[in-house]
Amino acid sequence: MSDLKKNLMLYGLMFVTGLVAVSLSAFVFVRSPKSAGPSMGRAASFAVLGGSTVTNTGATAITGDLGVSSPGVEVTGFPPGTMARGAQHIGDPAANQAQADAQSAYAVLAGKPCTGSLTGQDLGGKTLAPGVYCFTSSAELTGQLVLDGHGKGDKGVWVFQIASTLTTATNSSVLMRNGAHSGNVFWQVGSAATLGTGTTFAGNIVAYSSITMNTASNLSGRALAREAVTMDNNKIQSPK
Repeated sequence: MSDLKKNLMLYGLMFVTGLVAVSLSAFVFVRSPKSAGPSMGRAASFAVLGGSTVTNTGATAITGDLGVSSPGVEVTGFPPGTMARGAQHIGDPAANQAQADAQSAYAVLAGKPCTGSLTGQDLGGKTLAPGVYCFTSSAELTGQLVLDGHGKGDKGVWVFQIASTLTTATNSSVLMRNGAHSGNVFWQVGSAATLGTGTTFAGNIVAYSSITMNTASNLSGRALAREAVTMDNNKIQSPK
């Protein structure tokens, strides 16, 4: 074989190898992140966190940490309320850090670009794919809201940006479908959130002021407020 043919074969092999390397590099760089949700930091272990007071009436059952970040303030109503897989943190470093991390998550959520405006629309009766949904005023849920993950697993993330209040009517619900996960649902509430009697809700409620859970309303997610959290015979389970 002549030197010319050998050189041509060598250059050809180098060219093909280079193309494969570039293709593999491109594949690595275009991979999607696991989740577009914000880091919850120390707040991730909390099922309920208040900034001023946390009060309970009746046999509320909490799975996850429970706390209040203000020093000298007690959590009331436990017992008769019960806790599993968690501890109480009253004005300690864990509660303070969790509150700071929750506020950081609030800011990240508020800054996400809106992909769909729902201002003036009731969430009841809707089926929503992952995305960032915005309300320039209040948000209401009457009936059932379906969050459809389309088989994306933990890559499907829902963010609800609500400028003022979030309110659910009696016996309303949020249904997770096709791989949707409550830990990837975020409700950034500009003032107060109120779950109506018998509501079955899902997601991380991060409220600028307070969260009220009326009688027998249940939450698969977290209730994180800068001010008060009020409970009444509820079930609250922090996502793992």
